[in-house]
Amino acid sequence: MSNQMPVINLMGPTASGKTALACELYDRGNFEIISVDSALVYQDMDIGSAKPSKEEQALYPHHLIDIITPLEVYSAAQFVDDSTKLIDQIHAKGKTPILVGGTMLYFKALLEGLADNLPNADEKVRQHIEHEAEQNGWEWVYEELKRVDPLAGERFKVSDRQRIIRALEVYRLTGRPITQLQSEQPKQTAYRYNFHNYALLPDRLELHGRIEQRLKKMWEIGFLNEVESLIEKYNLNENLPSARSVGYRQALDFLKNSDRSHKSKLEMEDKSLFATRQLAKRQYTWLRSLQEAHTFKTYLTIKQAQEDLRNLHG
Repeated sequence: MSNQMPVINLMGPTASGKTALACELYDRGNFEIISVDSALVYQDMDIGSAKPSKEEQALYPHHLIDIITPLEVYSAAQFVDDSTKLIDQIHAKGKTPILVGGTMLYFKALLEGLADNLPNADEKVRQHIEHEAEQNGWEWVYEELKRVDPLAGERFKVSDRQRIIRALEVYRLTGRPITQLQSEQPKQTAYRYNFHNYALLPDRLELHGRIEQRLKKMWEIGFLNEVESLIEKYNLNENLPSARSVGYRQALDFLKNSDRSHKSKLEMEDKSLFATRQLAKRQYTWLRSLQEAHTFKTYLTIKQAQEDLRNLHG
Protein backbone atom coordinates (compact mmCIF):
# COMPACT_ATOMS: atom_id res chain seq x y z
CA MET A 1 0.00 0.00 0.00
CA SER A 2 1.35 3.38 -1.01
CA ASN A 3 0.48 5.07 2.28
CA GLN A 4 2.50 2.61 4.36
CA MET A 5 5.76 4.09 5.58
CA PRO A 6 8.90 1.89 5.57
CA VAL A 7 10.41 0.59 8.80
CA ILE A 8 13.66 -1.43 8.77
CA ASN A 9 13.82 -4.15 11.45
CA LEU A 10 17.34 -5.53 11.94
CA MET A 11 17.30 -8.50 14.31
CA GLY A 12 19.83 -11.02 15.53
CA PRO A 13 21.21 -12.81 18.57
CA THR A 14 23.66 -11.15 20.93
CA ALA A 15 27.14 -10.51 19.44
CA SER A 16 25.94 -11.17 15.86
CA GLY A 17 27.15 -7.77 14.59
CA LYS A 18 23.76 -6.17 13.99
CA THR A 19 24.61 -2.85 15.70
CA ALA A 20 27.73 -2.39 13.52
CA LEU A 21 25.60 -3.10 10.46
CA ALA A 22 22.97 -0.54 11.55
CA CYS A 23 25.71 2.08 12.02
CA GLU A 24 27.06 1.34 8.54
CA LEU A 25 23.58 1.84 7.06
CA TYR A 26 23.24 5.08 9.04
CA ASP A 27 26.41 6.35 7.34
CA ARG A 28 25.10 5.53 3.88
CA GLY A 29 21.49 6.68 4.00
CA ASN A 30 18.83 8.92 5.44
CA PHE A 31 18.20 6.84 8.57
CA GLU A 32 17.73 7.13 12.32
CA ILE A 33 18.40 4.25 14.74
CA ILE A 34 15.99 2.99 17.40
CA SER A 35 17.38 0.49 19.92
CA VAL A 36 15.32 -2.66 20.53
CA ASP A 37 17.12 -3.92 23.63
CA SER A 38 15.67 -4.46 27.10
CA ALA A 39 19.08 -3.92 28.77
CA LEU A 40 20.15 -0.76 26.91
CA VAL A 41 17.20 1.19 28.33
CA TYR A 42 18.96 1.32 31.73
CA GLN A 43 21.26 4.17 32.71
CA ASP A 44 24.70 3.21 34.10
CA MET A 45 24.42 -0.36 32.78
CA ASP A 46 26.97 0.08 30.02
CA ILE A 47 29.65 -2.61 29.92
CA GLY A 48 27.48 -5.65 30.63
CA SER A 49 24.86 -4.61 28.09
CA ALA A 50 27.50 -3.93 25.37
CA LYS A 51 26.01 -0.45 25.06
CA PRO A 52 27.51 1.74 22.32
CA SER A 53 30.03 4.10 23.90
CA LYS A 54 29.32 7.83 24.31
CA GLU A 55 31.63 8.46 21.34
CA GLU A 56 29.76 5.90 19.21
CA GLN A 57 26.42 7.36 20.25
CA ALA A 58 27.63 10.84 19.29
CA LEU A 59 28.40 9.53 15.78
CA TYR A 60 25.40 7.19 15.61
CA PRO A 61 22.59 8.47 17.85
CA HIS A 62 20.36 5.68 19.19
CA HIS A 63 16.84 6.32 20.47
CA LEU A 64 15.64 4.35 23.56
CA ILE A 65 19.05 4.07 25.23
CA ASP A 66 19.54 5.31 28.84
CA ILE A 67 15.87 6.22 29.31
CA ILE A 68 15.25 4.81 32.82
CA THR A 69 17.20 3.93 35.98
CA PRO A 70 17.89 0.31 36.97
CA LEU A 71 15.22 0.70 39.67
CA GLU A 72 12.44 1.16 37.09
CA VAL A 73 10.54 -1.33 34.94
CA TYR A 74 10.16 -1.14 31.15
CA SER A 75 7.57 -3.30 29.40
CA ALA A 76 6.92 -4.43 25.84
CA ALA A 77 3.80 -2.23 25.85
CA GLN A 78 5.91 0.83 26.75
CA PHE A 79 8.36 -0.09 24.00
CA VAL A 80 5.54 -0.21 21.42
CA ASP A 81 4.24 3.19 22.59
CA ASP A 82 7.70 4.79 22.56
CA SER A 83 8.89 3.25 19.31
CA THR A 84 5.75 4.05 17.31
CA LYS A 85 5.93 7.69 18.42
CA LEU A 86 9.59 7.79 17.34
CA ILE A 87 8.84 6.04 14.03
CA ASP A 88 6.21 8.68 13.22
CA GLN A 89 8.59 11.52 14.19
CA ILE A 90 11.37 10.06 12.03
CA HIS A 91 9.01 9.65 9.06
CA ALA A 92 7.85 13.24 9.55
CA LYS A 93 11.49 14.34 9.03
CA GLY A 94 11.56 12.43 5.74
CA LYS A 95 13.85 9.74 7.17
CA THR A 96 13.55 5.96 7.59
CA PRO A 97 13.81 4.31 11.03
CA ILE A 98 16.13 1.35 11.58
CA LEU A 99 15.09 -0.70 14.60
CA VAL A 100 18.04 -2.78 15.74
CA GLY A 101 18.39 -5.19 18.65
CA GLY A 102 17.91 -8.63 20.09
CA THR A 103 14.86 -8.31 22.35
CA MET A 104 12.54 -10.39 20.18
CA LEU A 105 9.53 -9.88 22.47
CA TYR A 106 9.67 -6.17 21.60
CA PHE A 107 9.85 -6.90 17.87
CA LYS A 108 6.96 -9.36 18.17
CA ALA A 109 4.87 -6.80 20.06
CA LEU A 110 5.56 -4.18 17.39
CA LEU A 111 4.82 -6.52 14.48
CA GLU A 112 1.76 -8.22 15.94
CA GLY A 113 0.40 -5.95 18.64
CA LEU A 114 -0.28 -6.63 22.30
CA ALA A 115 -3.34 -7.72 24.18
CA ASP A 116 -5.12 -4.54 25.31
CA ASN A 117 -7.58 -6.37 27.55
CA LEU A 118 -4.91 -7.06 30.20
CA PRO A 119 -4.68 -4.87 33.31
CA ASN A 120 -1.73 -2.58 33.88
CA ALA A 121 0.94 -3.61 36.37
CA ASP A 122 -0.07 -3.15 40.01
CA GLU A 123 2.91 -2.58 42.29
CA LYS A 124 1.07 -3.62 45.49
CA VAL A 125 -0.03 -6.94 43.99
CA ARG A 126 3.49 -7.58 42.68
CA GLN A 127 5.07 -6.83 46.03
CA HIS A 128 2.61 -9.18 47.71
CA ILE A 129 3.55 -12.01 45.32
CA GLU A 130 7.27 -11.37 45.89
CA HIS A 131 6.66 -11.36 49.65
CA GLU A 132 4.94 -14.76 49.31
CA ALA A 133 7.99 -16.02 47.41
CA GLU A 134 10.31 -14.81 50.17
CA GLN A 135 8.16 -16.49 52.82
CA ASN A 136 7.31 -19.74 51.06
CA GLY A 137 9.78 -20.08 48.16
CA TRP A 138 9.30 -19.73 44.40
CA GLU A 139 8.25 -23.38 44.09
CA TRP A 140 5.19 -22.59 46.25
CA VAL A 141 4.33 -19.53 44.12
CA TYR A 142 4.75 -21.61 40.95
CA GLU A 143 2.37 -24.27 42.33
CA GLU A 144 -0.15 -21.51 43.06
CA LEU A 145 0.07 -20.40 39.43
CA LYS A 146 -0.44 -23.96 38.19
CA ARG A 147 -3.53 -24.19 40.34
CA VAL A 148 -5.20 -21.03 38.98
CA ASP A 149 -3.81 -21.16 35.42
CA PRO A 150 -2.72 -24.71 34.46
CA LEU A 151 -1.88 -23.66 30.88
CA ALA A 152 0.52 -20.94 32.08
CA GLY A 153 1.98 -23.53 34.46
CA GLU A 154 2.76 -25.76 31.48
CA ARG A 155 4.34 -22.91 29.52
CA PHE A 156 6.48 -21.46 32.31
CA LYS A 157 9.27 -22.92 34.41
CA VAL A 158 9.76 -22.16 38.09
CA SER A 159 12.74 -19.96 37.06
CA ASP A 160 10.51 -17.69 34.91
CA ARG A 161 9.87 -15.39 37.86
CA GLN A 162 8.80 -12.27 35.98
CA ARG A 163 6.30 -14.23 33.88
CA ILE A 164 4.95 -16.02 36.96
CA ILE A 165 4.50 -12.70 38.78
CA ARG A 166 2.69 -11.19 35.78
CA ALA A 167 0.39 -14.21 35.34
CA LEU A 168 -0.54 -14.30 39.03
CA GLU A 169 -0.95 -10.52 39.07
CA VAL A 170 -3.42 -10.67 36.15
CA TYR A 171 -5.36 -13.48 37.82
CA ARG A 172 -5.61 -11.61 41.11
CA LEU A 173 -6.69 -8.39 39.39
CA THR A 174 -9.25 -9.95 37.01
CA GLY A 175 -10.15 -13.35 38.48
CA ARG A 176 -9.32 -14.90 35.09
CA PRO A 177 -6.21 -16.72 33.79
CA ILE A 178 -3.85 -14.64 31.63
CA THR A 179 -3.79 -17.41 29.01
CA GLN A 180 -7.56 -17.18 28.62
CA LEU A 181 -7.49 -13.37 28.27
CA GLN A 182 -4.68 -13.58 25.72
CA SER A 183 -6.54 -16.15 23.62
CA GLU A 184 -9.56 -13.83 23.40
CA GLN A 185 -7.52 -10.85 22.26
CA PRO A 186 -7.47 -10.11 18.52
CA LYS A 187 -4.11 -9.12 17.08
CA GLN A 188 -3.59 -5.38 16.72
CA THR A 189 -1.29 -5.04 13.72
CA ALA A 190 0.49 -1.77 13.03
CA TYR A 191 -1.14 -1.40 9.61
CA ARG A 192 0.36 1.98 8.79
CA TYR A 193 3.92 0.64 8.53
CA ASN A 194 5.61 -1.39 5.85
CA PHE A 195 8.05 -3.54 7.81
CA HIS A 196 11.22 -4.78 6.11
CA ASN A 197 12.58 -7.57 8.32
CA TYR A 198 16.24 -8.60 8.22
CA ALA A 199 17.89 -11.20 10.46
CA LEU A 200 21.57 -11.87 11.10
CA LEU A 201 21.84 -15.56 12.00
CA PRO A 202 25.51 -16.53 12.05
CA ASP A 203 26.75 -20.08 12.49
CA ARG A 204 26.42 -21.08 16.15
CA LEU A 205 30.06 -22.02 16.61
CA GLU A 206 31.17 -18.69 15.18
CA LEU A 207 28.67 -16.86 17.39
CA HIS A 208 29.86 -18.75 20.49
CA GLY A 209 33.41 -17.59 19.73
CA ARG A 210 32.24 -13.98 19.39
CA ILE A 211 30.31 -14.22 22.68
CA GLU A 212 33.41 -15.56 24.45
CA GLN A 213 35.56 -12.71 23.09
CA ARG A 214 32.98 -10.10 24.08
CA LEU A 215 32.78 -11.44 27.65
CA LYS A 216 36.59 -11.51 27.97
CA LYS A 217 36.69 -7.87 26.94
CA MET A 218 33.91 -7.04 29.45
CA TRP A 219 35.92 -8.50 32.35
CA GLU A 220 39.07 -6.69 31.17
CA ILE A 221 37.47 -3.23 30.96
CA GLY A 222 35.90 -3.39 34.41
CA PHE A 223 32.49 -5.02 34.32
CA LEU A 224 32.70 -6.10 37.97
CA ASN A 225 33.54 -2.52 38.98
CA GLU A 226 30.45 -1.37 37.09
CA VAL A 227 28.24 -3.81 39.00
CA GLU A 228 29.79 -2.75 42.33
CA SER A 229 28.96 0.88 41.43
CA LEU A 230 25.38 -0.12 40.60
CA ILE A 231 25.02 -1.85 44.00
CA GLU A 232 26.33 1.28 45.72
CA LYS A 233 24.31 3.82 43.71
CA TYR A 234 20.99 1.97 43.35
CA ASN A 235 21.20 -0.83 45.92
CA LEU A 236 20.93 -3.16 42.92
CA ASN A 237 19.49 -6.51 44.00
CA GLU A 238 18.34 -9.73 42.37
CA ASN A 239 14.63 -8.82 42.64
CA LEU A 240 14.92 -5.96 40.12
CA PRO A 241 14.22 -6.78 36.45
CA SER A 242 17.39 -4.87 35.47
CA ALA A 243 19.50 -7.17 37.65
CA ARG A 244 18.17 -10.22 35.83
CA SER A 245 19.93 -9.18 32.62
CA VAL A 246 22.45 -11.80 31.51
CA GLY A 247 25.87 -11.14 33.03
CA TYR A 248 24.54 -8.77 35.68
CA ARG A 249 22.70 -11.58 37.46
CA GLN A 250 25.86 -13.73 37.69
CA ALA A 251 28.12 -10.79 38.68
CA LEU A 252 25.66 -9.67 41.35
CA ASP A 253 25.50 -13.16 42.83
CA PHE A 254 29.33 -13.34 42.88
CA LEU A 255 29.73 -9.94 44.58
CA LYS A 256 26.96 -10.46 47.15
CA ASN A 257 26.99 -14.18 47.92
CA SER A 258 30.46 -15.62 47.23
CA ASP A 259 33.83 -15.54 49.00
CA ARG A 260 35.17 -13.56 45.97
CA SER A 261 38.04 -16.01 45.58
CA HIS A 262 39.75 -16.59 42.23
CA LYS A 263 37.95 -19.93 41.96
CA SER A 264 34.55 -18.29 42.58
CA LYS A 265 35.37 -15.62 40.01
CA LEU A 266 36.18 -18.23 37.36
CA GLU A 267 32.94 -20.06 38.18
CA MET A 268 31.01 -16.81 37.80
CA GLU A 269 32.66 -16.14 34.42
CA ASP A 270 31.73 -19.66 33.25
CA LYS A 271 28.13 -19.15 34.40
CA SER A 272 27.98 -15.83 32.51
CA LEU A 273 29.29 -17.47 29.35
CA PHE A 274 26.77 -20.31 29.63
CA ALA A 275 23.89 -17.88 30.32
CA THR A 276 24.84 -15.70 27.34
CA ARG A 277 24.95 -18.73 25.05
CA GLN A 278 21.53 -19.76 26.38
CA LEU A 279 20.25 -16.25 25.63
CA ALA A 280 21.51 -16.56 22.04
CA LYS A 281 19.78 -19.94 21.75
CA ARG A 282 16.48 -18.39 22.91
CA GLN A 283 16.95 -15.54 20.44
CA TYR A 284 17.39 -18.04 17.58
CA THR A 285 14.17 -19.79 18.67
CA TRP A 286 12.26 -16.48 18.84
CA LEU A 287 13.55 -15.49 15.40
CA ARG A 288 12.53 -18.77 13.82
CA SER A 289 9.06 -18.32 15.31
CA LEU A 290 8.82 -14.78 13.89
CA GLN A 291 10.04 -16.00 10.49
CA GLU A 292 7.10 -18.42 10.32
CA ALA A 293 4.64 -15.51 10.59
CA HIS A 294 6.46 -12.70 8.74
CA THR A 295 8.54 -12.16 5.61
CA PHE A 296 12.27 -12.04 6.34
CA LYS A 297 15.61 -11.82 4.62
CA THR A 298 18.17 -13.83 6.56
CA TYR A 299 21.95 -13.53 6.42
CA LEU A 300 24.56 -15.96 7.73
CA THR A 301 27.38 -13.40 7.70
CA ILE A 302 27.71 -9.65 8.14
CA LYS A 303 29.48 -9.49 4.76
CA GLN A 304 26.49 -11.11 3.08
CA ALA A 305 24.16 -8.56 4.71
CA GLN A 306 26.45 -5.65 3.80
CA GLU A 307 26.49 -6.65 0.14
CA ASP A 308 22.75 -7.22 -0.04
CA LEU A 309 21.83 -4.00 1.80
CA ARG A 310 24.34 -1.85 -0.10
CA ASN A 311 21.59 -0.12 -2.06
CA LEU A 312 19.22 0.33 0.87
CA HIS A 313 18.53 4.02 1.32
CA GLY A 314 16.38 5.90 3.79
